[in-house]
Amino acid sequence: MNAITIVIGSICILLIVYRLYGTFMAAKVLKLDDSKPTPAHKLKDGQDYVPTNKWVTFGHHFAAIAAAGPLVGPILAAQFGYLPGLLWLLIGAVVGGAVHDMVVLFASMRRDGKSLSEVAKEELGPVAGFCTGLAMLFIITITMAGLSLVVLSALERNPWGTFAVGITIPIAMGVGLYHKKTGNLKVATIVGFGLIMAAIVFGPNIQGTAFGDLLTFEKSTLALILPIYAFFAAALPVWLLLAPRDYLSTFMKIGVFAALILGVFYVNPAVQFPAFTEFINGGGPIIAGPVWPFISITIACGAISGFHAFVGSGTTPKMINRWSDIKGVAFGAMLVECLVAIMALIAAVSLQPGDYFAINSTPEKYATLGMETVNLDKLSEEVGMDLEGRTGGAVTLAVGMTYIFTEIPIFEKMASYFYQFVILFEAVFILTAIDSGTRVSRYLIQDFLGDFIKPLKRTDSLPANIFASALACFIWGYLLFSGDISSIWALFGVSNQLMAAIGLIVGATVVLKIADKRWYMLTCLVPLAYLYVTVNVAGYWMITNVYLNTENAGYSVLNGILSIIMLILGLVIIIASINKWTQLWKIPQTVLVERSKTEAS
Repeated sequence: MNAITIVIGSICILLIVYRLYGTFMAAKVLKLDDSKPTPAHKLKDGQDYVPTNKWVTFGHHFAAIAAAGPLVGPILAAQFGYLPGLLWLLIGAVVGGAVHDMVVLFASMRRDGKSLSEVAKEELGPVAGFCTGLAMLFIITITMAGLSLVVLSALERNPWGTFAVGITIPIAMGVGLYHKKTGNLKVATIVGFGLIMAAIVFGPNIQGTAFGDLLTFEKSTLALILPIYAFFAAALPVWLLLAPRDYLSTFMKIGVFAALILGVFYVNPAVQFPAFTEFINGGGPIIAGPVWPFISITIACGAISGFHAFVGSGTTPKMINRWSDIKGVAFGAMLVECLVAIMALIAAVSLQPGDYFAINSTPEKYATLGMETVNLDKLSEEVGMDLEGRTGGAVTLAVGMTYIFTEIPIFEKMASYFYQFVILFEAVFILTAIDSGTRVSRYLIQDFLGDFIKPLKRTDSLPANIFASALACFIWGYLLFSGDISSIWALFGVSNQLMAAIGLIVGATVVLKIADKRWYMLTCLVPLAYLYVTVNVAGYWMITNVYLNTENAGYSVLNGILSIIMLILGLVIIIASINKWTQLWKIPQTVLVERSKTEAS
């Protein structure tokens, strides 16, 4: 099997799906109508509700949803072989992820851009809404702190990376100001992107200088800087920093993977992994569980991810200019992210299995596998650092992409540069998600606590926005600084997919209300059934085999209790939704459709 075969086949499938299934969802299921004003126009405030060019919105949305998940998840899942990950990415993204993202964004816009917890409350009732809000606050807090931990590792004592990432902030603000004043997106894009590329090229020159020393931070310092930055990203108007920064970052993200696709076509690396490895039934050094359900837990973003529901019911619904933009922004961005994840998988399986497991396993575990490294020593020498035992997936992606790029003759002496660039590239991926995630945390806090503190619910209130932003940053910033999040990070995989199931529940309810044919509801119910069963099986496996197993190294009563709480929240929501569906099913569909036109925006 060669990489080109996978790339061509995947691109063809995704293009056909966008054209056919995406159009079906837009025209038949959701019945998008551009004659109606979007929330961005109805509630335009220049702060959060801002009608935005569809390409800028796409850039923001893609940058926000494509964090570490589509990069790291497929690499870790390569433990099972190349085929399980590839199949789940294509099937999951087409049947689940693209539909999930589209219906969540639509459901939020239908309710004036409200968060998913508020939408769930109005669609399913107060109990489901409360449980959804609680689950969302829990998951987003873990996500922000966990993603930030990855950034700390990438930027620690790395002045080049700190400079290149930091300089995107004033550049983005300049682009936002220029675009708002002139309306000239083309010039703003060219200048902004050119400045970012110049900063990346210039970055290595600051190392060893006084300026470089000034930008050399320890993890503890970065753990204070990141929440402070995120506070401003959440509190400032969306057009000033968040949207232009994400928009410009998208060029970098898509550009790098477009270059990787071209590199694959030129090099045509062989897939070194078998379709299935010996760890298909469990017992692997990276993922202890069997391929199912853990392939769908390990690979979230890239196939289907609950984190997307935060963005789809947070910043993006307040920026959509026309209803028809939903297809390109939500459905399209999900398919592009799927392709990104497939390219990450290719980067991993292009390495020799012995080298891959040596990087992603501790030396002690690797010694028990009976494998031999092939090119690891050479790769370590070329990138200028010891690669053995660098677990977590990020280093594997950097090494795999570097291996492909340096097979091109003109780049063969640039391994260390490519390696460092990809590490930086991953940091930018993650930081854009932190930007949007913190802003979404602000919305959730205002929605959730606003029921008890009424003034907090006003999104047009500067004091309320500042307080909610500061509280959101303090919560995940404390976890980041203290390091406590590391003890429960393993929960994220299960809780994230549970969040996706909740998004599909809300989507199914909305489709039942508005669709001309009730069977259109299956577009949400089919992926929901699979995902809900998968989440519960994985959660039960982790609780019994890891968290509450005293003989396991991952033994943690806290993790076990938190897992049980999350699964109970999911159960309450699914019971409430079934009860609601039963009530709605008794009403004639024509009556439901007419009623839906008056109950929402």
